[in-house]
Amino acid sequence: MQQHSLQLKKYLEDIRNRSRNFIGYPGAVDFNYSELYPFLEFGLNNVGDPFMESHCDMHTKEFEREVLGFFAELFNAPQKNWWGYVTNGGSEGNLYALYLARELYPNGMVYYSETTHYSVQKNIQLLGMQSIVIRSKDNGEMDYDDLKDTLQMHRHQPVIILANIGTTMTEAKDDVATIKQILKSFAIKNAYIHCDAALAGTYLALLNAGSFDFRFGADSIAISGHKFIGSPIPCGVVLVKKTNKDRIGRNIPYIGTFDTTITGSRNAITPLFLWYAISKLGKEGLMQRAQNGMAVAAYAVEQLNKIGVSAWQNKNALTVIFPQPSQQLCHKWQLASENGISHLICMPGVTKEHIDSFKMDFENDLLQPVKPLIERPSYLLN
Repeated sequence: MQQHSLQLKKYLEDIRNRSRNFIGYPGAVDFNYSELYPFLEFGLNNVGDPFMESHCDMHTKEFEREVLGFFAELFNAPQKNWWGYVTNGGSEGNLYALYLARELYPNGMVYYSETTHYSVQKNIQLLGMQSIVIRSKDNGEMDYDDLKDTLQMHRHQPVIILANIGTTMTEAKDDVATIKQILKSFAIKNAYIHCDAALAGTYLALLNAGSFDFRFGADSIAISGHKFIGSPIPCGVVLVKKTNKDRIGRNIPYIGTFDTTITGSRNAITPLFLWYAISKLGKEGLMQRAQNGMAVAAYAVEQLNKIGVSAWQNKNALTVIFPQPSQQLCHKWQLASENGISHLICMPGVTKEHIDSFKMDFENDLLQPVKPLIERPSYLLN
């Protein structure tokens, strides 16, 4: 066997082994897209606007539009006044929404909480926007009192608010209805609210939980597709109001379509993945997926509490938070950790059997003396 084949075979074995203990990061692990593998033989490209054909016919825009229609209905987007596209992930969705908000309000001030995803600060810097960080409560949700105080000092500027619908570490959700009421109390009319719903948006909407969609005052929503639905390639969806989007974009004659997205050439395989999962599972199947995840998360809290671990979760969350264990345990189970806490996320494919195995390791871990993740070789000890 040639060297490159041996290297790939070894890597495949390693990845299969590591995937068995993948509970610390938000990505479904139960998908199967083998029926779509033949499409990988072609160089597909969803260049330009998903709602416009182009001179390049090697695309999946018809499938992309069906995916967008599903999420527009799920998030109660205004009829005949929504637009969106399939992105490379939640970070691109956040970038697009902030870009749109900046074009609407060039002098706008962006407000986001201290538990906001790192992509937001990076995107703000890329766009050259002004911003203020708002305190977070202990559970990770935005501190609305601090938001009120801060808005009062800057009420002369248009307001752009980044609301978290599932923060990275604790899956806290900011309440858009409350934010909207605060804006109303200050008579602020020039305002834009974007919801970073990358983690929780899809299953919260399926369970009709939370107040964050277009009905409650959102101007745009971004979600990740590779998290709750699952995909071997990171992807996402961003939805905005069409009347806002129409203020940007320009015609590109040689591709025969409008340039209305962040990237020019766009992935045409991920819309096919999302369409396939949505079509195969249906809304009922996706709801069952959400309910199963909630049940596993509740089970994880219960089981960890039984062995003396102070585990907890926010309301309607698949994320279970607990004190950070040893480096060995964090490494084995690929746990995300920050400021002394770790979490596991009960994404589709994480089962009660995974929790039982993790609980057993955690219980043994509590009895072990602390040691480094990687032992130092003896020749380095002197």
